[in-house]
Amino acid sequence: MKRSLQSMTAIIAAVSALGWGGTAAAQTAIADPAAPVDHNGTLRVMTKFGMQRLAPYFVELAKQYEAQHPGVSIELIQEDDDSVKGKTKTLVASNAIPDVFFSWTGTWGGNFIRGKRAVDLTPVIGPDTDWGKTFAPAAVSAFAYDGKYYGIPLYLDAKFMGYNKTIFADLGLSEPETLEELLATCDTIRGAGILPIAIGNKEPWVGVHYLGQLLAYNVPQAVLERDFDPATAEYTDPGYVESLNQFKAIADRCTIGASMNGMAYQNALQQLSDGKAAMYYQEIIEFDNAASAETKLTPEEFGFFPLPAPQDAKGDPKALEGAPEGYMISSASQNVPLALDFMKFVTTQANAKVLSAPPYGQPSAVIGGGDPAQMNPAVVGGLEDIAAASYLMQWLDTVNHPARCCGLVVEPAGLRRRHGLGRRRGRQGPQGRRSGEVTGR
Repeated sequence: MKRSLQSMTAIIAAVSALGWGGTAAAQTAIADPAAPVDHNGTLRVMTKFGMQRLAPYFVELAKQYEAQHPGVSIELIQEDDDSVKGKTKTLVASNAIPDVFFSWTGTWGGNFIRGKRAVDLTPVIGPDTDWGKTFAPAAVSAFAYDGKYYGIPLYLDAKFMGYNKTIFADLGLSEPETLEELLATCDTIRGAGILPIAIGNKEPWVGVHYLGQLLAYNVPQAVLERDFDPATAEYTDPGYVESLNQFKAIADRCTIGASMNGMAYQNALQQLSDGKAAMYYQEIIEFDNAASAETKLTPEEFGFFPLPAPQDAKGDPKALEGAPEGYMISSASQNVPLALDFMKFVTTQANAKVLSAPPYGQPSAVIGGGDPAQMNPAVVGGLEDIAAASYLMQWLDTVNHPARCCGLVVEPAGLRRRHGLGRRRGRQGPQGRRSGEVTGR
């Protein structure tokens, strides 16, 4: 048990500093909506569409834009969900940030703003601008920092438990409505010789996502938001430790246990797709990858539900973990107007509909950017759940302030006292992070 809890605290260590190095830009650049666009030169764009299924999207858009503007060359740097973190840090450290680059919301995006590395886009994408009005208001606001807008939202995202309807039907199971029912469901599935929940925590943000949703259930929203601010953070609410205990129960009764730390999340998703696991906790943008014409699990067999709240939830049982994801413009770019023009092209309603439909299945943040008749019904249903959520809990590994959060969440005193965990030893690294701890996204 002690070893398992040590593994859990290591999972929380993923919520740590980005530690941007290098020299920041001297001043924050502000976009000028009246600036002329020079359709000449090379534009470097770093995406998070490096997966084989997603890569063609930006490749095709780049070809179309270059055909419309022969003087422009689009240089794509295509990374995946995990490699984009390391690539970003390398480019920041070498002061080589591309003109357009992917960013999450929360602290991840905030680091670019604090370092004056992102262009203030308020004059061109603020909620009252022509371009800004083409997006879901909440998506634009998610990239707001101190009342200014820095991000271009591309798609909406949230976390759901995907499941195999056939396995559930064969075992006489229905979608669990409480955490307690989920655990009982896992017991039944395991008793049938099937892995209840596939999980790969080799990329440790996976476990952190479970905890983010559980925290929204166990800690009141006002307390969470207070603790996300380093000036007021306390992390004393008992809901934090309760969430850890609940995740341990899920790990013990539903998963392969500590072995999850040696499995990649893509392999865990494959277990659901291959019919080897009954469930997999996934983002809505993974729905089309989990079940398709190429997988054993068919789209008709794929179902989903939010990770259910515990019966005695002290937080918000209608909250949902998720946030839009998008792009920023580098303040070091020599052609900001061209970068903005390209992203306006990317986010047209026509291109948004392509993004929202299979094989991409990334629900666009553009208003009217999805045709339900062309989209995966599960993605459409997930968007309805996002719209109905009372509170969107941002990804825990991007919302927390590193210096304050890590010291308190990685080693909460109450958890150490309760379970006899010793303090991890190691050299203190940047932002108070200990050497050897992994950084989250």
